[in-house]
Amino acid sequence: MTRLVCLTSACALLAGVGHAQEMNFNRIASFPVAANMAEGADTSRTSSSEIISASADGMTLVYSDSPLGVIGMIDITDPANPQPMGSIALDGEPTAVSALGNTVFAGVNTSESFTDPSGYLLHIDMATGAEAGRCDLGGQPDSTAVAPDASFVVVAIENERDEDAGDGRVPQMPAGYVAIIPLDADGMMQCDAQVRADVTGLAEVAPEDPEPEFVDVNPAGEIVVTLQENNHIVVLSSAGEVLSHFSAGVVDLDNIDMTDERAALIFDESATGIPREPDGIQWIDTDHFVTANEGDMDGGSRGFTVFRKDGTIVHESGASFEHAIVQIGHYPDRRSDAKGVEPEGMEFARFGDTPYVFLLAERSSVVGVYDLSDPANPVLAQLLPSGIGPEGAVAIPQRNLLVTANEEDLGEDGAARSHVMIFEYQDAPAVYPHLTSEGMETLTGWGANSGMVADSDGTIWAVNDSFYGFQPTIFHIDPSQTPARIVNAIPVTRGGRPAQLMDMEGITLDGEGNFYVVNEGRLDRGILHAINHVTAEGEIAATIPFPKEIMAVERRWAAEGIAKVGDTLWIALQRSFDDDPANHVKLLAYNLETEEWGAVHYPTTEPATGWVGLSEITLHGDHVYIIERDNQLGDRAVTKKIYRVALSDMTPAPLGGALPVVTKTEVRDLIPDLTSTGGYVLDKVEGLAIQSDGTAWVSTDNDGVDDHSGETMFFSIGRIDG
Repeated sequence: MTRLVCLTSACALLAGVGHAQEMNFNRIASFPVAANMAEGADTSRTSSSEIISASADGMTLVYSDSPLGVIGMIDITDPANPQPMGSIALDGEPTAVSALGNTVFAGVNTSESFTDPSGYLLHIDMATGAEAGRCDLGGQPDSTAVAPDASFVVVAIENERDEDAGDGRVPQMPAGYVAIIPLDADGMMQCDAQVRADVTGLAEVAPEDPEPEFVDVNPAGEIVVTLQENNHIVVLSSAGEVLSHFSAGVVDLDNIDMTDERAALIFDESATGIPREPDGIQWIDTDHFVTANEGDMDGGSRGFTVFRKDGTIVHESGASFEHAIVQIGHYPDRRSDAKGVEPEGMEFARFGDTPYVFLLAERSSVVGVYDLSDPANPVLAQLLPSGIGPEGAVAIPQRNLLVTANEEDLGEDGAARSHVMIFEYQDAPAVYPHLTSEGMETLTGWGANSGMVADSDGTIWAVNDSFYGFQPTIFHIDPSQTPARIVNAIPVTRGGRPAQLMDMEGITLDGEGNFYVVNEGRLDRGILHAINHVTAEGEIAATIPFPKEIMAVERRWAAEGIAKVGDTLWIALQRSFDDDPANHVKLLAYNLETEEWGAVHYPTTEPATGWVGLSEITLHGDHVYIIERDNQLGDRAVTKKIYRVALSDMTPAPLGGALPVVTKTEVRDLIPDLTSTGGYVLDKVEGLAIQSDGTAWVSTDNDGVDDHSGETMFFSIGRIDG
């Protein structure tokens, strides 16, 4: 749980923009849902926040947690400091929640098999956790919605298909339907008056087996439902009568990446006739609704569509939403295939006089905020960083809050847990993104940024690591803009072709307009431990392998940064090699004139958990500055710090013998900076560049959006004493 405190000079730059501020959404807190487990419980168990809603007063959040089989609740009386309220255990799998007053309706799946689906709608008092009612639904529920006038609850009965049967395609019986349960004046369910609306025979795709996915209700009491696998949309009356229905249609897409095996961000492909196969859907007004076109069996148009309720298309986003995500470094290359950024869930609400739709990109962990004042011309207002796999969202306009539920729990892999994230609509500049390639002539994706170095003109050079093995790149960044701008991307080549077997982890300038780039070796993959001399055009002109003394004791976790001090290249090795004392790593030295190698020892902090190593080294004044970090994130993170070592202490000794130990001085604890935007502490603080005036810039590595939220922080900590 983190409070938004603007600590960085980057934030100061934002606050100092010399024009009238506009209203923007900024994240103010993140809540790990594992914190809702009971005291003494095994918190390593998988938990997940999926669909989320809020009490009428906006003080309590309620979400479905399918893995644990519970409904979780969060106290947001102080939204910047959310507090756990525990959970309510169910006798089935919760699939969705919709609040009414201070009660909540939960769809509960009790199916024994795909062919024998069952479930019920549960009504719960939030204050006590007591059951207020239960209606049998006769099938497997998916989404739920409450009519704006509180006259009924609607449930999409999906009766989902078995993706391992029949090539995972529909039809697979039994068919789904839409359940409508009337509510009395006290908000209690009238189960005996339940209507089960038949939506078979409507779609062109498997009309006998509709799979209702998402429902929403407009102020006129009309229900819209997506039949995702059937690529169809149906509008129903509150009595279950079909008012209109139509195919969701197809789109043509240009400048997309559909080849995820090449480990590169290359947007040069096209696709025609792609079914939208929408998932999320929201009414904008009584005549228009918008769909999130996730795709499923055959489709995924990577964007959203605004429809009139008669099926007329008012606006089609095409690939524009995805392109905006590409520019902020959130494109999920290894998970993209046919679905790209995969818009899935959404929310609609008015904040002040502005109608917004919030589009959740599941694979990119981004929320697109669109101004829908003109449904025919939506305007992208912001892109917000969410947790991993945003699944649900709830807007609380009366408190100027937006909340997302992020379903992925990667705790077993040492990655981030599932989080609920809270954003506030503020009279303030947008804090995110920190870095973008917007404005470049060519659509340029980026990610997995590792080493950095500042140039004399104040610009910054950065490299990506082996995640993009087919596309090693040097990026040129202008940090004087807000957000900072990537203004050029230089492919690193060997013999004129993209250089293979590269894991670039550090970069420094050679003083003649070229670069030295250090490779972190991985011998089991054929990647050498080496220094590469790279021309200004990106061609590798020479390679300097690590010496035999290092290779005899090497480990996988090696070079993480490089700095040029006079005629010497200094390389920070991440972790101890076989000949290093405990909690000591080498700063490796290579003299460009004599071609001799040497080293000193750097003492690392004793790890609280996991390991502590080095991530960067850079020169400024009479010191080298080093990033030291543990491999922990969130509440487990302890060591994310900048230290410095005096150049007078950097006298290398020959390899193979005793090495002098340098003295380090702490310069900055980065954890307050890493929580300043309301998120959890990111693991990989890997870049540090210091400009001539002493202004230091720090960046994080987003792992190429693989088991990661994709968030990249790129911020200044102000001037440091050289």
